Amino acid sequence: MLSRWIKDLPFSLVHLAFVLLWLYFSTYQPSWLSISGLVVVGVLAVHHYKGERSSLLGLGLASLCFAAFFVFQRLQDHPVLVESQPPSHLRLIPDTIKINGDALSFRAKNQGRTYQVFYTLKSEKEKQQWQSQTHLLELTYKGAIEEPEGQRNFRGFDYRSYLQTQDIHYQIKIEAIQSALPIQTWNVFDWLSQWRRQAIVWSKEHFPQPMNQYMTGLLFGYLDTDFEEMDQLYTSLGIIHLFALSGMQVGFFINGIRKGLLRLGILQETVDILMVPISLVYAGFTGFSVSVVRSLLQKILSQKGIRGMENMAMTLMILMLLMPKFLLTAGGVLSCAYAFILTLVDTSSYSGLKKILVESFWISLGILPLLTYYFSVFQPWSLPLTFLFSFLFDLVLLPGLTVLFILSILKPLTIFNSFFLLIEECMRWISKLTSLPLVFGQPTGPALIALFLLLGILYDLRKQKKRRFLLIGMILLIFCWTKHPLENEITMVDIGQGDSIFLRDWKGRTILIDVGGRVTFKSGDKWQERSQSANADKTLIPYLKSRGVGKLDALVLTHTDQDHMGDMVEVAKQIPVKKVYVSPGSLTNSQFREKLKQLHSPIKVVQRGDQLPIFDHHLEVLSPDEVGDGKNDDSIVLYGQFYQKRFLFTGDLEEAGEKKLLENDPQLQVDVLKVGHHGSKGSSSDVFLDQLHPQLALISVGKKNRYQHPHKELLNRLEERSISYLRTDERGAIRLIGWDHWRVETVRYR
Repeated sequence: MLSRWIKDLPFSLVHLAFVLLWLYFSTYQPSWLSISGLVVVGVLAVHHYKGERSSLLGLGLASLCFAAFFVFQRLQDHPVLVESQPPSHLRLIPDTIKINGDALSFRAKNQGRTYQVFYTLKSEKEKQQWQSQTHLLELTYKGAIEEPEGQRNFRGFDYRSYLQTQDIHYQIKIEAIQSALPIQTWNVFDWLSQWRRQAIVWSKEHFPQPMNQYMTGLLFGYLDTDFEEMDQLYTSLGIIHLFALSGMQVGFFINGIRKGLLRLGILQETVDILMVPISLVYAGFTGFSVSVVRSLLQKILSQKGIRGMENMAMTLMILMLLMPKFLLTAGGVLSCAYAFILTLVDTSSYSGLKKILVESFWISLGILPLLTYYFSVFQPWSLPLTFLFSFLFDLVLLPGLTVLFILSILKPLTIFNSFFLLIEECMRWISKLTSLPLVFGQPTGPALIALFLLLGILYDLRKQKKRRFLLIGMILLIFCWTKHPLENEITMVDIGQGDSIFLRDWKGRTILIDVGGRVTFKSGDKWQERSQSANADKTLIPYLKSRGVGKLDALVLTHTDQDHMGDMVEVAKQIPVKKVYVSPGSLTNSQFREKLKQLHSPIKVVQRGDQLPIFDHHLEVLSPDEVGDGKNDDSIVLYGQFYQKRFLFTGDLEEAGEKKLLENDPQLQVDVLKVGHHGSKGSSSDVFLDQLHPQLALISVGKKNRYQHPHKELLNRLEERSISYLRTDERGAIRLIGWDHWRVETVRYR
């Protein structure tokens, strides 16, 4: 019936889906690119259906209906009233509970709104209670409401936008929980959330690590912080997608249930009806992930006789209605992209291993632009590893864990945990043999569209050798442009409370001054210990990779403070460093020396007058000129004149160090000053500023930091001299970019 209705439509369902894609992004992420694309697609549609008034009218009406829906959903992203007070009570969503040390997070609802909630656990007993929590709860509490953090680095992660894709606009930080009472509900989605949480808790309580992590990950789409080490390892190998619930799991469970019902003698028509609520329950047990819902829709539609591109088009349109924000997430886009490529690629002329290899080649090539857009890297080893381990996950782990979970009602069979320990040891061994991922950089929007167009044309003309090579050359040119942008930049990366400044010229020479690092002040009991990645993993490293940086020519570590050099090992593991520059005084610090050994890079002890070539000149070391203590006033100070602008990078230099610097360089003047020690009271003294007379001051400082940097007195000194200043806590990352002159860019206007 449905397939016949689709065939009777006066227009192609695929054409409508294509128009809706451009309409979707023009509504949710308006830009000159998306709107221009929509106009072009509209013109092409009019041209294609010219003379067919009914077809054009039907296509237009369908597009208008969806447009009205998109606009309505878009308006929901901008709450009319700004919430200044948190709601008095919250209804917990059980399967969103996550615990990391003494940090508890979950999502909760109140009057139709969803909130992201954070709470610091007060005791080990309370932690245990929350770990075993499976009920629907209504909480009363004392806490504060705030907007989530937005984007802080160029092309960096935007937590606020991510939460908005989940229809979450505010987060609540609870100071104290006053009551937590179980409640009853008739909402089926609450039931599913509770059942999923019960299954997760059961798995974690009845099976040991790492067996329980694979069980919750592959069966229920839940991985917590206990899996962080292996998560990073699987990610570095490019096979973390094996844990992403999609067609593999859907096919295994839904096909198994369907066959079971048919063997029970239930009529096929009845089974088709029953599969709808069964699919809903299964989707609920997986947390309604986009990939699972997409796979379920495709399977249900195929059973209705809708296949091929019509199936893909219909699935996209249903998802736009059911999960309006699904294409605003990397997971949603990648899931649909994989399905589209699988539908598009014709391998009917091949068989056996050759068919698999051809299919894998076109999938890998087709998905590469998106992988680079979202992650900036591509791991070539992911191709053979996916081929090998997909059989293990498909044919062994998935059915095996399902059986073990069901049998655990009678008796948990924990003896198989050794098998999972063996898998992880194999993964660690493989990771030592494989190379680092290839860093491509993050393509711009126009470059991404161009790559898709060229790849589409390449697939159509794949048998025409001359045109094929021309197209491949154009594709490689775009990738090269992304990796090696022909421009100069000096970027103060927003790493929070710390320093990291990146310099690159149009020739590709790179210098990184400091790497940042997280300063820890206390160590609680063991149960309070949190698993957390290095600060650079979320800030500096993603930015460098987005700019196509796969190696660093020079790393300058100005001094030994943790917030300047703490993440150097983590950075060097992912981005090799040719040479490391340190001060003589820093080598008096034994801990610093031990960390340097882990870099496996040549070490250069700087002297006053040393030069590092970059841009149209070089960076010159102005201090220190003697062996110091490796602390603030012993910071490496660098000076450079680039394209008619003079720069001074001061590390954590304070008044005593500034005085000595001026004694050695009494004629020193600059245009751009990197303010020392994050704008502390003792930095950038009156004498120092009067001598240098900068036009612009750059302050790297963490938002709401405990030191209250930058100090009010420092800001007053700058303002009294009419020196413009930019702060990373207010503006995010700050970048000076250009060809033969500099223009200033910031992530935020304020």
